[in-house]
Amino acid sequence: MHPSVVYLTVLVASSAGLVFELLASTVASYLLGDTVTEFALVTGVFLTALGVGAWLTRHVELRAADRFLECQLASALTGGLSAPLLFLAFERTTVVQPILYGLVGLTGVFTGAEVPLILRVLRRRSSFRELTARVLTVDYAGALVGSLAFGLLALPRLGMVRAGVVAGLVSAGCALWGTWALGSSVGAAAAVRARATVVIAVLAVALASSARLTALADDSIFPEPVIFTEQSLYQRIVVTRGHGGMNLFLDNNLQFASADEYRYHEALVHPAFAAAPRHARVLVLGGGDGLATREILRYADVSAVTLVDLDPAMTGLSRVVPWLHDLNRGAFDDPRVHVVNADAMVWLSERAEAPSPGRFDVAVVDFPDPNNFALGKLYTARFYKLLRAAIADDAVVVVQSTSPLVARRSFWCIERTLAAAGFMTRPYHALVPSFGEWGFVLASLHATPPLARLPAGLRYLSDATLPQLFVLSPDMQAVPVEVNRLNNQVLVHYYEEEWRRYLH
Repeated sequence: MHPSVVYLTVLVASSAGLVFELLASTVASYLLGDTVTEFALVTGVFLTALGVGAWLTRHVELRAADRFLECQLASALTGGLSAPLLFLAFERTTVVQPILYGLVGLTGVFTGAEVPLILRVLRRRSSFRELTARVLTVDYAGALVGSLAFGLLALPRLGMVRAGVVAGLVSAGCALWGTWALGSSVGAAAAVRARATVVIAVLAVALASSARLTALADDSIFPEPVIFTEQSLYQRIVVTRGHGGMNLFLDNNLQFASADEYRYHEALVHPAFAAAPRHARVLVLGGGDGLATREILRYADVSAVTLVDLDPAMTGLSRVVPWLHDLNRGAFDDPRVHVVNADAMVWLSERAEAPSPGRFDVAVVDFPDPNNFALGKLYTARFYKLLRAAIADDAVVVVQSTSPLVARRSFWCIERTLAAAGFMTRPYHALVPSFGEWGFVLASLHATPPLARLPAGLRYLSDATLPQLFVLSPDMQAVPVEVNRLNNQVLVHYYEEEWRRYLH
């Protein structure tokens, strides 16, 4: 038994354990929503279970190598099957959380037992101080490998179900190999190999059935037939088709319905263009579906549109989903449109440092709702100050701002944050049947002039109805809120509390 071989086994076991923990958090957020809470709870339960597993090893007196390999097999089985079991549970029952935390706890217990057990196996080969340092170093390195593998390879390339199963197969295969690598330290090698073979067979069946399991989950989550799914590096994209048309979901959240998206996108784009004195250079942040860009291209005086969206899978969706290409009227085929796949905050920061960058006349900010901290940063005072540096002095900005009726504090938090960043604001709303009352904030560095006439051919807005968008009923009027800053992200907390109360 060479120590380096054992350390490799520890590395694989640690990597798989972290993949299982990250996967459980991702699946929980996807199925249950409430991203921040679910990630926090899953992480807390998993770390606590690691400690429980380590504590339980005090009762192991014989055959530490056998027990180590058996714990690795057990964690491979529970962790590898966690995503399929959760999807099945979601399809068949409403009681998902006990199953989730049960699986996380079991996987954590088995994973937590592995390091103390392998220390016992190796303790005769070097001093305890040196041995502990080496094993823990390899264990932590394995966590890094697991996190990188999960984020960069497993999730975007395999999807949630297959990522966990493949990680389980790798870990179980490593345990099987360990029955030879650990040599005479394994007292009942044949029995451990038999168990490893069974675990690998079960996980192989799960891998072969992964597409069906994912389809079952999608059928239970989405009321209409799913016609397209893709797990990108950043989000799960799902397209459904029903009697009313097509619907696009990102991470289980509806982004638009083709039946009434024109209401949202006309309300998003045209008030800003009616207020802006020039339209030559336009910036779109988010809006990877191309529907806001479709509305922007109605204006003949638009000479250049720069669209910044993080996910290339989203900006490329209309190339693989023909109906979206028809819906956005081939917006990304227009030579005036330049697509940049980048984090909008990083892109604005880099632009601010560039020598004399050209400034934009109109900026359309169309990010998903701030339901997690990664999105919440795009609604902070810091972000809006970076946006100020990118626009002309007389430019007009519009920000989609969630529902002023359902999420009243969230809406006014966005408005107040824009004001804190130096903008003059004009909040408004529109009725979009798929979403209800929806809010927007028009912003500029100076008072906006009277609204100009709208272009011909709009289905929702008219010169007569446009001013009515700026009339807010009493139940949508301003309420006291804090400014959303990077160091507090109060908007995310407002949003989760308000929408949780409304949905549940």
